[in-house]
This record gives sequence, C-alpha cells and structure tokens, in this order.
Amino acid sequence: MGADPIVARLRAAGCVFAEDEARLLREAAADNDGLDGLVARRVAGLPLEQVLGWAEFAGLRITVAPGVFVPRRRTVLLAERAVAAAAPGALVVDLCCGTGAVGAVVAARMPGVRVHAVDVDAAAVACARANLPGHHVHRGDLYAALPADLRGRVDVLAVNAPYVPTAALATMPPEARDHEPVAALDGGTDGVAVHRRVAHGAREWLAPAGVLLVETSRDRAPLTLAALAAGGLTGEVLRDDDVEGTVVRAVVDVGALPHPPGRRG
Repeated sequence: MGADPIVARLRAAGCVFAEDEARLLREAAADNDGLDGLVARRVAGLPLEQVLGWAEFAGLRITVAPGVFVPRRRTVLLAERAVAAAAPGALVVDLCCGTGAVGAVVAARMPGVRVHAVDVDAAAVACARANLPGHHVHRGDLYAALPADLRGRVDVLAVNAPYVPTAALATMPPEARDHEPVAALDGGTDGVAVHRRVAHGAREWLAPAGVLLVETSRDRAPLTLAALAAGGLTGEVLRDDDVEGTVVRAVVDVGALPHPPGRRG
C-alpha cells in the first residue's frame, strides 16, 4: 500500500499529528473536492479547528469559525474550576468568552445555571451564541456589555482574558499569530493589562460569596495575583500540569471593602 498523499501533504506543511488530522478532515468532507479544499486550507496554515468548524473541549464539540480564538486544552482547568464553584441555579459570567467554551461546559454540567457570556469580537459572539443556546451572549468590552441588574449578583466570574505580553506575540505559532484576533492574545506590556481591568470591576459585580477565576500562565501568575489584590480580592494560584493550565481563584477581601458585603452604592 502506497503512502497516504493527504498525510504526506500535511506532514510537509509541518502538521505533527498528520495521520489524525487526515482522518478528521476525511470525516468532515462531503466529497473529494470538499476534502481537497479542507486540506488546502489546513496546509495554508489555518488552525485545524477552524478548518473543521469545531473543537473538542472538555468532552464537548464546540463550534469554531475562521478568525475566532480556538479554545485551548489548558483552559479545561478554568472550565472545571468554574463548574466546581457553581451551584445549581447559579449566575455565571463567562468574560472574554471567545467561543463560549467555558460557559458551555458549566451549562452542560451544572443544572439550571444561568450563563451570561461577553466578548468584544463579533465572530466570537456568533460562535458563543451557537454554543450557548438558551443563555445570554453579549458583545462589548468587559463589564460594560453586561446587563446592569447583574451587579452584585454574579456567583462565578470566569475570565479567559489575553495574557501574552505584546512583545511575545511575534514568537507565537503562526496558527495563532496569523489566524486569531490580536485582541484575544495581546495582554499588554506585561501580559496582565486586561487582568487589571477585570480586577478593578470585579467587586462591583460579584455576589458577596462570589468567586472570580482568571486563566493566566505560570510566569504571569504572580502579576495576576497582584492585580487582583490591588482590586480588593484575595487569591490563590491553582495548577493542573496534565493540561498545563494555571488559574487564579479569588474572592472579595471583606477587610478591603469600603462598605458592608452585599451593599452596592
């Protein structure tokens, strides 16, 4: 039996798991012409998930479109911690939601939760709406996109804001650098500019016993912790080496509140 020509094309393009990708592309194609088009897009450098139209994430098939940030395996830790922090009927906000993958996992695993998801990117919002049927997806900049009546009521605030330092963007793989929105990657000079903005508003939106969960990286974690502390939150770093994930979990520091818990001026 001769070599598989599709595997050979994928391998020549630098696809490490060429055999697995060839199988998935064949399954996704309606016919040979369609398969050739899918392979051509992948060889041109598009992320596999954008070519397929979906990504596997924590046991779910998440809709993904071209130009949208692809949910990473490391973000499974954020999703699992959000599930653990939620109770049935909880109000959960998926901030900087991208495809809405984190909110979708919480909705699938925790009965009766109410999910509000937010992203600034229109294509991401369209994907999130497909992945979160029956829930609320808003387009806008962080908390400004949320309905005002959610202030002080959010039980779980899960955040996958960008945390790559601006200078490091050029070193990212071409799949991300060339095919995902810069706004989903660029965390500012030190990587935690958006984390500071999240921390600044978190106390206003969290319920008195609410939990904030922020994905970060191992090297950015101390800066993320410091940003949350400056926002009046007490945090701890959580790690899962199996998925190479890092999350900071934080709650409101009651001692830092200028008014009693539960009061919103």
